[in-house]
Amino acid sequence: MTKRIIPCLDTTFDEQGKAVVVKGIEFEKLKYAGDPVELAKRYDAQGADELVFLDISASVGRRDTMVSMVEKIAEQVSIPLCVGGGIKSIEDFEKVFDAGADKIGANTAAVKNPELIKEAAEKFGNRIVVAIDCKRKFEDKEGKIRVQLEDGKSAWYDVVIYGGREYTGIDAIKWAKEVQTLGAAEILLTSKDRDGTTDGYDIPITKAIAEAVDIPVIASGGVGTLEHIYEGFVNGADACLAASIFHYGTYTVGEIKDYLREKGISIRL
Repeated sequence: MTKRIIPCLDTTFDEQGKAVVVKGIEFEKLKYAGDPVELAKRYDAQGADELVFLDISASVGRRDTMVSMVEKIAEQVSIPLCVGGGIKSIEDFEKVFDAGADKIGANTAAVKNPELIKEAAEKFGNRIVVAIDCKRKFEDKEGKIRVQLEDGKSAWYDVVIYGGREYTGIDAIKWAKEVQTLGAAEILLTSKDRDGTTDGYDIPITKAIAEAVDIPVIASGGVGTLEHIYEGFVNGADACLAASIFHYGTYTVGEIKDYLREKGISIRL
């Protein structure tokens, strides 16, 4: 199967109430990165395989997803659009699908109500993505799956919700296996430790979850170079998601695809 390159639009409202794309570090220190619709059009034209739109303040603000913005983006792009943020019920899934989403992701709601994923998968088929945000924890804790890190130490990964603000104590690898059983079609995996750092994906957890499940895993969090995306693919990712390198013009989608082809990675034209 060919690998996918997916730009991500982390979107919230600015002080004037306008929807804007932002980028932060470890889910904090958010900075303006552009207009959601204009960026979506740019990445579609560059040859992105899919687009992820995340309403990053919906869950923590206890509000609904920006449905009107989803509609505007869906009207402007021809590639599959995955939407996440603020999904709490089957009715929310229906509204966002009606607005033009091809896939819908859930994180906080999936943790709070796992049966929602099962119900959504039964109703909408293989269009349900579970986003798993996680952070390394080093203390010993019974029942947690430890992963060997780059420096030889080991850690387990704690699932975080509400935009990384709340720790759940749920082991990320075990949770990945569970959401597959519940019917999730894909996992969008983001390491809070790497988000926005440009230090590269968190390869230990990416590889561990890719080996633990049979559904596709989208690597997210930390891309700064072409090599980082290559490393994500050779360590089990089915798709690689990035934001900063696209928003700030470090690379285009086409440049990344050219590099990956030269490295022997099967990429869509």
